[in-house]
Amino acid sequence: MVNLLFHEHAMSVLRNVVIAYFSKYEVDLVRQRKARRLQRQQFWAAGVNDLFAVDQHDKWLRFGLASHTGIEPFTGRIMWMRVWHSNQNPQLILTYYLETIQELGHRFFFMSFYHNAIDVVITDMPMVTQSDPGSENFGIANAHTMLRQWHNLTLQGTLKHRWMCMKKNVMPEITWSQLRHRFTPGYENYLDSGVDAGWYDCGNALQRLIFRWIFIPWLQRELDGYKDRINNTAKRHDQNKVLPRGVPNLIYDSPGDFGVLDFRIILEPGAIGRARNLNLNLNHAVFELVPRDFGDFIHQCYNELGHPVVDRRSAWNVYLDLHQIISRLYKQLPPVVLPDDNLNDDFLPLLENHEDLAFRDGNDGAYYMGGVGGGLGLGVFSPCMQH
Repeated sequence: MVNLLFHEHAMSVLRNVVIAYFSKYEVDLVRQRKARRLQRQQFWAAGVNDLFAVDQHDKWLRFGLASHTGIEPFTGRIMWMRVWHSNQNPQLILTYYLETIQELGHRFFFMSFYHNAIDVVITDMPMVTQSDPGSENFGIANAHTMLRQWHNLTLQGTLKHRWMCMKKNVMPEITWSQLRHRFTPGYENYLDSGVDAGWYDCGNALQRLIFRWIFIPWLQRELDGYKDRINNTAKRHDQNKVLPRGVPNLIYDSPGDFGVLDFRIILEPGAIGRARNLNLNLNHAVFELVPRDFGDFIHQCYNELGHPVVDRRSAWNVYLDLHQIISRLYKQLPPVVLPDDNLNDDFLPLLENHEDLAFRDGNDGAYYMGGVGGGLGLGVFSPCMQH
């Protein structure tokens, strides 16, 4: 609790103050905790690729930064973790999903009957996607449902996406909490240092564009490194979870070696491209880091600086140097440099005449949100995850 107050609310509270508070105002919770009788909610997953859970993160919006992640709950594998200047546009969020399942493809080479070398990429996807309610997730819900229905006509009329209305979107929330504890504090302090020094004002359009151009690619590299560390590190044993023990990447890539089921759906060649063509306008401005003309201009200024490396030691220095050059050449700026404030006003309607997946909620508080058995799960849930 002390760490949570510090990192989430910037409050430095002594441990004995927290203990005194709970002893006075939360007597029953303290008694339950001491008796180890806290009620745990149980979240069940039938196996690998039962579902992907996605969620956005808005803690850095004061810097003009928006984050998004996708999790494979059974293995705990982070499928993507992205930072951009928006996380509310349904087309943008959909690209994260489509790019991920495209990258999961496996390349095979074999010889045909006529001794010609054939190169085939096999791609796959989970049974179900899951998110909080919100129109920014309509793109994933639509495209994933279309992909499932193209490969199984019996699924017509059923949305293959879960909306977490009554139940919390558990796994992404845990991932964000861990990120806030393990990754965020140092980087957030570094970003705050530039704001506190008066170098960056998110409300200033020119400063915001320069900040985006420098900081988003650097922070994305740092997040990629964090994701790889998490996915290649075995998680600590938890007596409250019945899961295979091992490295998330290894469990995901070779579930049979860990004695667990794999529910991945193999896609036909070209299916992802077809979904992309039907649901995306890749010329949309939301996909641009900064407006194109301004991007060309700032790149020229960056080259004038000698193409300096951007990292934690240099990011603010590069920002200040670029800001100085661009301010001096202000009259040479492209005529359109302001970002479109309506990038998120791109409403995408949800598929019509589709019913939600069936839902199974056990009498013991356990609930299943995957896609096995039409959403009702296996006859006997095994293995499970408990939170």
